[in-house]
Amino acid sequence: QVQLVESGGGLVQAGGSLRLSCTASGRTFTSYTMGWFRQAPGKEREFVAVTSISGGSTYYADSVKGRFTISRDNAKNTVHLQMDSLKPEDTALYYCAAAIWDSIAVTSRYQYNYWGQGTQVTVSS
Repeated sequence: QVQLVESGGGLVQAGGSLRLSCTASGRTFTSYTMGWFRQAPGKEREFVAVTSISGGSTYYADSVKGRFTISRDNAKNTVHLQMDSLKPEDTALYYCAAAIWDSIAVTSRYQYNYWGQGTQVTVSS
């Protein structure tokens, strides 16, 4: 089992940037593909980005492609989400998640085994 703790959320104006971090503890971090999801009030939890175990492959939702960057530091058991050019529609609770699959084809929430508690991102217009 792995425990995930997110940090870095906050309030930012449209066009600004935030960097989210997720630190893992427990089982070997390099056993997991890592992803970020988000959930806005009244909406379903949606996929944002995923990085492979090595960090060499990534995949993004169309809505964030070109603006967000996912990365991982396996030496520090950490995965980051750099969010630039933020828009009000990016406002949501952002979750870090771990999947036992060694593949970036894991874009469904049901493919992930472990979740953090979430960190709130609010983008004002």
